Amino acid sequence: QVQLVESGGGLVEAGGSLRLSCAASGSIFSINAMAWYRQAPGKQRELVATITSSGITAYPFSAKGRFTISRDNAKNTVDLQMNSLKPEDTAVYYCNVHVTSDDKYTFLEVWGQGTLVTVSS
Repeated sequence: QVQLVESGGGLVEAGGSLRLSCAASGSIFSINAMAWYRQAPGKQRELVATITSSGITAYPFSAKGRFTISRDNAKNTVDLQMNSLKPEDTAVYYCNVHVTSDDKYTFLEVWGQGTLVTVSS
């Protein structure tokens, strides 16, 4: 089994910063793309940032310029540095990874349990 453990969420004032971390563990042979998603109340889940296995990043929405995604392939972790947080950033943040299990045959999409980020005005 593969699991993701997310940490770093919490309550922060507008303009503040948080760093989310997601650690993958278990029967992992390799990890391909990694990403952070978020889901705010009343909204659909949206992609915040992605990072490929080669380290290429993408920020589909307004997070670019404020958020930075990074990964450590040796540690199987992906982080999301969030700066200049706004109240509209309030959401449950989920990490998502695509992995090949250590059986070398099973491909899995794994979601973290989510970590709540609350940005106060």
